[in-house]
Amino acid sequence: MTVSDLLESAKAKGVMITTAESCTGGMVAAALTDIPGSSAVVERGFVTYTNTAKQQMLGVRKESLDAYGAVSEQVAREMAEGALRNSQAQLAVSVTGIAGPGGSEFKPEGRVCFGVAGDCIPPMTETVEFGALGRDRVRRAARDHALALLSKALFGTAQ
Repeated sequence: MTVSDLLESAKAKGVMITTAESCTGGMVAAALTDIPGSSAVVERGFVTYTNTAKQQMLGVRKESLDAYGAVSEQVAREMAEGALRNSQAQLAVSVTGIAGPGGSEFKPEGRVCFGVAGDCIPPMTETVEFGALGRDRVRRAARDHALALLSKALFGTAQ
């Protein structure tokens, strides 16, 4: 499914989308808004690169950041839920990860956590290990995976 198809389907279903991004720095929102007419579907995007921004803009709990770290499914879930709370959208996707270079033994480069939340779906999270592909490739892969998750949320299966 193309991004245009995703937007058309969301529009047909009356679903507005919001994004909450960290390591992708707005790439998911940019991919959505590159399409003419996207304003009928894209409600807003949050770029919350720092922990403080995640707390202030999305309501991510300090306790979650301290216990799990920013790159965790718990924080990804809170980001998606916070994006919904702080927007007029019905569907949210979040992305938080380590694009590189760097990482650690416990959180390696290429680990990205995703969250999806919506008015009519249960929240879901997942972690993908893209590997040390290099910063640009990890970020592009994370963007594409987030778009696929939006599609899955809209249709019940990955498109």
